[in-house]
Amino acid sequence: MRTPMVMSGSGERILFVHARPGDESALTGGTIARLRADGSRVVVLYAVAHTEMDAAISAALAELGARVWHRLPQASAQEFESTIREAIDAFDATAVVVGTVDDGLRVVAQAAAHEAGLPVFLACTVRQAAGQRLIAIDVGAHLDQKLRALSHFPARWTLAERTRILADGATDVVTDTETFLRTDAPRTALPAPTERPARPTLTNRSLGGLGGLLLGILFGVLGTIAHQVTLTLFGVALPIGLAIAFVGIGALLLGLRLVVGDRFVVGLAATGLLLTIFVLSLRGSGGSVLVPAGLPGTLWTVVPALIAAFVLAWPKLPPRRP
Repeated sequence: MRTPMVMSGSGERILFVHARPGDESALTGGTIARLRADGSRVVVLYAVAHTEMDAAISAALAELGARVWHRLPQASAQEFESTIREAIDAFDATAVVVGTVDDGLRVVAQAAAHEAGLPVFLACTVRQAAGQRLIAIDVGAHLDQKLRALSHFPARWTLAERTRILADGATDVVTDTETFLRTDAPRTALPAPTERPARPTLTNRSLGGLGGLLLGILFGVLGTIAHQVTLTLFGVALPIGLAIAFVGIGALLLGLRLVVGDRFVVGLAATGLLLTIFVLSLRGSGGSVLVPAGLPGTLWTVVPALIAAFVLAWPKLPPRRP
């Protein structure tokens, strides 16, 4: 797993992307030398066709302690990005440093690095990134290496001590600090927190409980009447009424638990159901019994209580996350 670069410490594998030979020395030479001194590995990519400066590139990088460099093939922006992405994977880079003023190359290199989840360090001056927080790298201990590397590109500039004189006459003082603007890969947006359902009020719970109680009584009456119904099939009496009664009370209690989600309502429904079964199973004044002795009657008085206990004891399932 890659560890983001902090521009210090050994074990880093830094990929530098530059547009022209010499930019690696002028814009990031001190940083390359410092990273190499700290034990980090460095690879430099150039977005330039074959030039007579290949020898100068090797010599300049050798002054900075780096020797591995490659030339990006001349291609479209999409192919550039694909090639940089392949280089990141092959090198197992921990960060990408872009030292170019070419906006197109910057965008392509950033896109490839961010797709790999790597931070990007854009070489720039305070003036180029006004109002933004820059990372300043102290390269004073490696300034001589940087100056020697710059001397290998006389076609682009001349050196007068610590002043770089460009071909167009502009001058640039070589300082002991190199600055970078860090951009990190965009983070995946966290899902919006799900709103918790509002707690039911006392009135709502009371009405729900009353409804559950009445439903329990109703199912108790219907089940008690129907549980003795049988269906004779091939000479065998099947307790079809008892089976339907069990399915009905199971669907009632489980449905209330899933839809309402309030054990209070389910508990009152179970109470109404069981009390109704108990009352109707008593012998009446006329001697008739709605729940006669026998296996069906015993099952009707026992199984509903087991179903109610199971539904009430089942733990509440957490809501699904989107």
